[in-house]
Amino acid sequence: MQLTMPLSLGSADPIQAPDGVLCIIILICYGASALGYVSLAIFEMIYTIVIFIIFAFEFNLQISFIHWGWTDFLRALIGSVAFIITSLIVLIGYRHGAVIAAGVFGLLTGIVMGYDAYTIVPQLRKQHSAVPNPEPTGGI
Repeated sequence: MQLTMPLSLGSADPIQAPDGVLCIIILICYGASALGYVSLAIFEMIYTIVIFIIFAFEFNLQISFIHWGWTDFLRALIGSVAFIITSLIVLIGYRHGAVIAAGVFGLLTGIVMGYDAYTIVPQLRKQHSAVPNPEPTGGI
């Protein structure tokens, strides 16, 4: 039995590049004033860059025991929810210029990552194929 990858994205997802850039901007803003939230930006930035490199160099075609479509979907979904919640907490609790900027960029990043997750779902769904049935009656 050979393991095959059900989702084969040959190139990098074009939405991942803005995700990484927005994570860097948020990291700079949080680093200027709210150090408690820097870890989220660092984690998402590293996770986004690693997935981007895997798709860009087509390592996803060589490592077939991981479902890369679901990995990318979970990256986008977790990042979206985490950035939206963190940004709302920051915007409600702090009144500094850099923290407000980080909150606004965090909301923007959450929306972009949510859209990325929304666009990944059809790619996950279209990979299913029908099982061939040799009997014309449908196997009854």
